[in-house]
Amino acid sequence: MADPSSSSPFTKAASQELPVGPPLIGALLRIPWEAVQRHMLQRLHQHGFTDLDAAHLHVFQYPGPHGARPSQLAAQLRISKQALNYLLGQLEHLDYLNRQPDPDDLRSKRVVLTPRGQAAVGVIREAVGDLEADWAQRLGPSRFAQLRSLLLEINQYT
Repeated sequence: MADPSSSSPFTKAASQELPVGPPLIGALLRIPWEAVQRHMLQRLHQHGFTDLDAAHLHVFQYPGPHGARPSQLAAQLRISKQALNYLLGQLEHLDYLNRQPDPDDLRSKRVVLTPRGQAAVGVIREAVGDLEADWAQRLGPSRFAQLRSLLLEINQYT
């Protein structure tokens, strides 16, 4: 049986065959992020949140929607207000959140997680924590801590 890692686009032989060269940092960050998303969705579905899909995860990404104005959330997620309102409408219908009047400005709304939404966020955080523990075991605690530290540092510049 062939080694599955030999078909990876990140192996030396594969990158020499690609006309674009070896992967740049965007691809090196995207592939693990996609693994995190798959793991979150799998865990959510195992816990009965089968009505959530990858598009909904976008709304729940850190720091999460709770307390945000929809316009602020759209800007933070870098999606149009229309796209966000569509997702918020779906999540509201599925009882993960609702939009309530902003106490500071009654013309605006704030996103508020329902108990179901809070439970989903708990499952998401647990799933990612488990994946981080797995990666720390594979890389070793010191190297994983270094990876985390470097990502935190890079995030200060973005």
